[in-house]
Amino acid sequence: MSSPTALPRAGLFHLGVVYLVWGSTYLAFRIGVGPGGGFEPFWMGALRFLAASLILLAFAAQQGWRLHLRGSELRMLAISGLVLWVGGNGLILIASQWAASGYAALLVGTTPIWAALIEAFLDRKRPSGLTVTGLLVGLTGTAVLSVPKLESASHTTLLAILLLLIAPMLWSVGTVYSQRRQPTLEPAVVSAYQQLFGGLGFLILSPLIGERWTDPSSAGWGALVYLIVFGSLIAYTSFVLAVRLLPLSIVTTYAYVNPVVALILGWLILREPITLWTLAGSALILLGVGLVFRSRAASAPH
Repeated sequence: MSSPTALPRAGLFHLGVVYLVWGSTYLAFRIGVGPGGGFEPFWMGALRFLAASLILLAFAAQQGWRLHLRGSELRMLAISGLVLWVGGNGLILIASQWAASGYAALLVGTTPIWAALIEAFLDRKRPSGLTVTGLLVGLTGTAVLSVPKLESASHTTLLAILLLLIAPMLWSVGTVYSQRRQPTLEPAVVSAYQQLFGGLGFLILSPLIGERWTDPSSAGWGALVYLIVFGSLIAYTSFVLAVRLLPLSIVTTYAYVNPVVALILGWLILREPITLWTLAGSALILLGVGLVFRSRAASAPH
């Protein structure tokens, strides 16, 4: 019989989905809003999240799940949806117009650092030494990966770098808030409403920031469809489940693995270079993930 303190297999499965699929979304971002994609960032976000939310709501209604929101649930889902998607994801979309997919992913790898700091502040509790070591090793890995790109960064990339530094902070805030104010709704319903509010936020803000509808290419449309089906319908629902089933320090380790997946896919499809810096940084990132898992296992009672 397994120990009641062991990490649940269902949670680890859903975290694995987040590891792989969200790593690939950086490639889709770059294809959709980068050269040849044709999408304006917030237009792409609006279409993605509104479509995904309507599909999930229809599925939830067919299952007979509760869709009516109480006042506190409406407030929680609106705030978290806007912070996670418009704040965290929206800034990545804007930056992806200029930043390579692997580069975007590695800067977002700071997410666990911010989440740990936010939790420590809220709980007034110092993280364990092993957890801090794992976070620092993973952050060092992202720094090693970024050295060649930062050395060659032009002034036109500074905005992208700034946005990619702020985005994980906002995503961490939304993640901690979501975990601590979980509504009594099915995960798919939570996912649907958060993406609905995120999509509405993108739709409202798009004209306000001067975006216009363009003529996306077939590659851009393909990226959008991939983001709707895999990034939103499958991976984000898995993320909601992982947040429910696993400690946040474990869930946020996806930000260490996603850069590795993104770098490999960027190399295979967009010919983004992989160097010795890349390999060294990737190894440190995986080591950081292992240390965070080791810290969780060491802190669990036998």
